[in-house]
Amino acid sequence: MKYIFVSGGVVSGLGKGVTSASLAFLLKSRGYKVTNVKIDMYLNIDAGTIRPQEHGEVFVTDDGIETDEDLGHYERFLHENLSRENYITTGQIYQEVIRKERAFEYEGEDVEAIPHVTDEITRRINLAGKKHNAEIIIIELGGTVGEYQNGIFYEASRIMKLRNPNDVIHLHVTYLPFLANIGELKSKPAQTSVRILNGMGIQPDIIVARTDKPIDQKRLERLALFCNMRPEAIFSAPNLDTIYEVPLLFHKRNHHLASTCLKLLGLKLGKHKNIGGWRIMAKRAVTKWPKKLKIAVVGKYFVTGSYSLIDSYVSVVEAIRHASWKLGVSPIFSWIDSEQIEKEGTDILKEHDGIIVPQGWGSRGTEGKIMAVKYARENNIPYLGLCFGMQMAVIEFARNVLGLKGANSIEIDPKTKYPVIHIMPNQRQYLSKKQYGGTIRLGSWPCSLKKGSKLSKIYGGKILINERHRHRYEFNNAFKEKFEKKGMVFSGTSPDGKLVEAIEFKDHKFFVGTQFHPEYISRPLTPHPIFVSYLSSML
Repeated sequence: MKYIFVSGGVVSGLGKGVTSASLAFLLKSRGYKVTNVKIDMYLNIDAGTIRPQEHGEVFVTDDGIETDEDLGHYERFLHENLSRENYITTGQIYQEVIRKERAFEYEGEDVEAIPHVTDEITRRINLAGKKHNAEIIIIELGGTVGEYQNGIFYEASRIMKLRNPNDVIHLHVTYLPFLANIGELKSKPAQTSVRILNGMGIQPDIIVARTDKPIDQKRLERLALFCNMRPEAIFSAPNLDTIYEVPLLFHKRNHHLASTCLKLLGLKLGKHKNIGGWRIMAKRAVTKWPKKLKIAVVGKYFVTGSYSLIDSYVSVVEAIRHASWKLGVSPIFSWIDSEQIEKEGTDILKEHDGIIVPQGWGSRGTEGKIMAVKYARENNIPYLGLCFGMQMAVIEFARNVLGLKGANSIEIDPKTKYPVIHIMPNQRQYLSKKQYGGTIRLGSWPCSLKKGSKLSKIYGGKILINERHRHRYEFNNAFKEKFEKKGMVFSGTSPDGKLVEAIEFKDHKFFVGTQFHPEYISRPLTPHPIFVSYLSSML
């Protein structure tokens, strides 16, 4: 196997994940078997217990590992399902090293960071490659170079390069800020981050220079000189209208990122295949479609300090965008904090073509979400409830249609008289033992669709599908008959009929709630049918 390490310098959030995903796409288009690995430096075992405002969206794979949102980018660009082997954290590494030590697997050696921790990192990287039969593994090192907690992973990459000099290259993504007051790009921060890499015994083979504007020849030559590199090994990556243009940015006739990597790794260049479909999609992605659809996303993970972020719902946003390009419409998102609705009412939802209530946890802001559901139901506005959003729709219907005053989820109100959403029996045991991480219903599960339902039609008449889950609470079947009598359709259940997976209304423009997360498997070349149908209902 060949290895490409991707690091970042100056600041986080530069786009290492999109760069890694784009490179994977380009190498795959050359005929190589490629997989991506994300290494997060925190001591958590996975991303499941981290606040979305802290780390962005939690992305769930088919096999049920809660990961960083970058794995979503990898899947969307590679058009492949990844697995738990593609996600590594410091916590996982230390946990396994300590387990081996306790099991006497080191045969009495004193266990040290080098070689035992670095060897475990290498083993885990190779495990991902073997799992996916990869010829090339692209390993994204989370955070930025020079952070205290990152050092052991950079050391592992250095040792891998030392042991296999022809099989390992290092790509460094760094930032050149544009100072408006003097009107030029500054290369010193990028030079500094490369110097830090050099101090760790690593010389980058390639630099991707992130900028607000394209880098000029003078800065390019200066950066190359002070970073001890040839200018042709530096790739300018200015801001683009969509991340799906990034592979095309790196796909230039005389300056091709994939070709540069393959030459450095001693591999044949091959011929590009299947680029045409991506070009068409990317062109549609940047088209300013005259038909605009205003969509209100009612959530509670937008605000962090003085800033409002959308990273908590990346997959939902991307799924909407994928569908909009297929249909030739322009989505306009309104990010509405559900607590604002609680304070100011639902007038803020007026003039919107559709409403989405995405995933969430806990009691904060739930009444605002329930108010948004009621507004959508009563005003025939297309509504899509995802996981928690389905549960909010159940609660709203119970209160305002069935007349079950105070109906709620026991997650929100443990003493509610009408627990229309309750906890799964095995989950109660986990909570009693304070076993929160990795214990919820996770990964891909089968779902039986009701014949003739809207959802079945959306899936092309299928009666059995598979979708990914991430939740602990479920619909309480003790209330099922009452709901059905008043018009709620349970259009999706587990194959044994015990778990409600989806709800809908017949006499509504579009009102669908899913306990699963269809957004996780939407891809730019194959938009998820639920999101396509949702947007189509607004036209």
